Amino acid sequence: MAAYSKRPLWQLVLIYLLVGGLVYWLIYYFVFAKNGNGYQMGKGYNYGTTPEAMSSKVTITLAELNGSGESGTAMLEEVDGKVTVTVNLTGYPKDGTPQPAHLHVGECPGVGAVKYPITSLVNGTSVTMLDVTLAQLKSELPLALNVHKSAAEAKVYTACGGLSL
Repeated sequence: MAAYSKRPLWQLVLIYLLVGGLVYWLIYYFVFAKNGNGYQMGKGYNYGTTPEAMSSKVTITLAELNGSGESGTAMLEEVDGKVTVTVNLTGYPKDGTPQPAHLHVGECPGVGAVKYPITSLVNGTSVTMLDVTLAQLKSELPLALNVHKSAAEAKVYTACGGLSL
C-alpha cells in the first residue's frame, strides 16, 4: 500500500485509462478490423461486399416457337459481378447442329436487335459468361433469350423466353 500512497489519484486514473485504451485498441484490431475487411464471422463470406455482388440467380422459361418442339430453361447466375448463362433445352436437333442464341432487346416472339450473344447450343446446352451484372440487365429490360434453328436459318426461332428481374 505504501507505493500507491505516494502517487496522486489523477496519475493512477491516467495509467488505468492508458492501459485500458491500449487493451481496447488491441482487441479491436485483432478481432474486428484485421486486414481491413471488418469482422469475419464465417469463412468465405465477405462483409465488404453488397448483396448485389453476392450470388444471385434468375430462371428464364424458354417456350417452343414455330412448331420446333424445343423448350427448356436458361439460368442466369451472377457471381462477383459477372453473369453466367446456362441454357438447357429438350427437343433439340439430334444431329448436333449448333443453334445460335442471343439476349435480344424486346419481348418474345417479336424480339429486336441482339444485345448479348450467347454461346451456340449444341445438343441442347450452352454456357456463357457475360461481363455484366443482373442489375445492369434489369436496367436494360425488356430483354428476351432467343434460340435460332441454325446459323444458316437464323431467322427461324425455335425457343424464346422473356427475362424478368
